[in-house]
Amino acid sequence: MPLSLSDLDEDYLTASTTTDSFALFLRRVAPELLPPTTVDTSVPELSRHGRTVLAIRCSGGVIAAADLGSAMTRRPNQRDIDRILGTDDRCVTGVAGAAGLSGEMIRLFQAEVDHLEKIQGQRISMDGRAARLSSLVRSNGTMMAQGMAVTPLLAGWDDLAHRGRIFSYDGTGGCTEKHAHACVGSGTLFATDVLNDGYRPGMDRDEAIMLAIRALHTAISDNTTSALSGPDLSRGLYPTVAHADSTGVTRIPTEEVAVLAKRVVDEITAETEHEEVQS
Repeated sequence: MPLSLSDLDEDYLTASTTTDSFALFLRRVAPELLPPTTVDTSVPELSRHGRTVLAIRCSGGVIAAADLGSAMTRRPNQRDIDRILGTDDRCVTGVAGAAGLSGEMIRLFQAEVDHLEKIQGQRISMDGRAARLSSLVRSNGTMMAQGMAVTPLLAGWDDLAHRGRIFSYDGTGGCTEKHAHACVGSGTLFATDVLNDGYRPGMDRDEAIMLAIRALHTAISDNTTSALSGPDLSRGLYPTVAHADSTGVTRIPTEEVAVLAKRVVDEITAETEHEEVQS
């Protein structure tokens, strides 16, 4: 049952005691609504997520992309996608981990940002958002100790710096700004190699998306926790991609991703055939 203002302490509603953190507010008035701090790690689904999320800076902005893990074994719906890439008008939040836990962290972070902006009466900067997300990850420390940390990545357009920015996190909430690209999740080791080899400053949006697709293709193919092998052209299953620039955040339509994914698959096929001929 939703709480009404009458359920709260009168002192809590005064300006001197009201917190600008929605998570702290919720912890005081309705802690049962917060994401769990412990989980039953024996649940098989929690060890099968096999998901990778990445972001790449490009000319005029930044793109974020994610494979859909176990959700991609069937045609994903919008709810599946929103559990992995959460967007607003400024930034994209990608979370690698079990879909349910990832979705809860994304929703809590979005509520945290909305709450703070209402309290302060102004928009939060990218640095402010990065710091808030860091505190949420830190509060997830108990699950991290159980080996069930959900790891986020924040990418968006900074109106003050006039450029796209990317922040990655470790399981303790440590935040690091990445100036080219970042990757989190089970396929990080494999995807990062592709990103390091293929990234160049000044890439346009489509080039960045193609590099993201190639990196995710490699991550999925080489990652033993995933049962997939990259974009599935026959079934129309592709990574989900978002782009942030000075005009806002845009979800890239599946049709556009499909065209770029086919180009990537064709390139990989041609490279493989060339290597076979050379050998």
